[in-house]
Amino acid sequence: MSVRSNSFLFQDNTEWKPAGPGMQRQVMGYDEQIMLVKVKFQEGAVGAMHSHTHSQTTYVASGIFEFTVDGEIKVVKEGDGIYISPNLPHGTKCIEAGVLIDVFSPMREDFI
Repeated sequence: MSVRSNSFLFQDNTEWKPAGPGMQRQVMGYDEQIMLVKVKFQEGAVGAMHSHTHSQTTYVASGIFEFTVDGEIKVVKEGDGIYISPNLPHGTKCIEAGVLIDVFSPMREDFI
């Protein structure tokens, strides 16, 4: 059986779920190959260091974040992007409240 979201997902009708202290996530579309996730951060929230088997690319929709990817630390802001290869340790600290748009391939089954 194929796993996929509805074709249209409206932010006003899509549930925000807890993603850690000061963070919420909203899954905005997926199938078995890809997933788009919006993550809202309060200032000071920390996305703890972790790794996973998925390729990930992240777009900074708003805010300022300090990202660590495989030991390299950079500050990113609105309009910037990050690519994270599978299995690389990564994490972030929110410097100024904002929203990240994450894309995973394949989908993150643990998010649904």
